[in-house]
Amino acid sequence: MTRLNLNGTPVEAAADPGTPLLDVLRGEMGLVGTRFGCGAEACGACFVLLDGAAVASCTTPLSAVEGRDVVTVEGLAPGDELHPVQQAILDEQAGQCGYCLSGIMVSAAGLLARDPHPDEAAVIAALDRNLCRCGVQRRVVRAVLRAAGAEVAR
Repeated sequence: MTRLNLNGTPVEAAADPGTPLLDVLRGEMGLVGTRFGCGAEACGACFVLLDGAAVASCTTPLSAVEGRDVVTVEGLAPGDELHPVQQAILDEQAGQCGYCLSGIMVSAAGLLARDPHPDEAAVIAALDRNLCRCGVQRRVVRAVLRAAGAEVAR
């Protein structure tokens, strides 16, 4: 058994320690918001926060999260209220197909936890590893700045 703190709750995972965290989250834990994209850390669809840092869950073995804090997109907003990034994504209509958005929101939430008032360059840098084929990157950057309370030029 691997013990970890998942979205603020202590849990045990029964999967083999070499199993990718993504498979455990989706299969064993039933948290399907984290998506499989490429399987090679190249797209960001599977990003989760591991002790506050965005990591690719597709290549992170379960053994690497023993005793650590993992936050998925579902864990960004426990309760009835959305995380500011989630709300801003909606407000800015920043999603199109939405496949990439869980990883983007996790990366953005990690950035805002480290830097509550980033400038545009910091947002772009923090989201550099998140790919979006629909072309909503400008809207996403505006949304993250909005979530940070920054003035957003339209």
